[in-house]
Amino acid sequence: QVQLVESGGGLVQPGGSLRLSCAASGSIFTIYTMGWYRQVPGKQRELIARKTSGGITTYADSVKGRITLSRDNAKNTMYLQMNNLKPEDTAVYYCHRDVYADSGWSTFWGQGTQDTVSS
Repeated sequence: QVQLVESGGGLVQPGGSLRLSCAASGSIFTIYTMGWYRQVPGKQRELIARKTSGGITTYADSVKGRITLSRDNAKNTMYLQMNNLKPEDTAVYYCHRDVYADSGWSTFWGQGTQDTVSS
């Protein structure tokens, strides 16, 4: 089993930056995907960044050029650096990891962290 713990959310002004962290614990897998989603009330959860175990990273058009997904293998932690934030970026952000084991895929989610962009 995998546990994901998020941190780093908060209140920033438009144009500011935030760095979200997602620390993973549990079993180690070699076949996986990891990334970040966000969600606001009344709207569907949106995939904004994703990285595969093969090293392929993709970003949603709404945030491309303003965010960077990275990882630290020693700490088993994934990061989302967000720059030039806009009010429409206000949302709850969730990290996730899909892992392949026991003849199938399993999905794990962080608890969510609030990002508020406001003057």
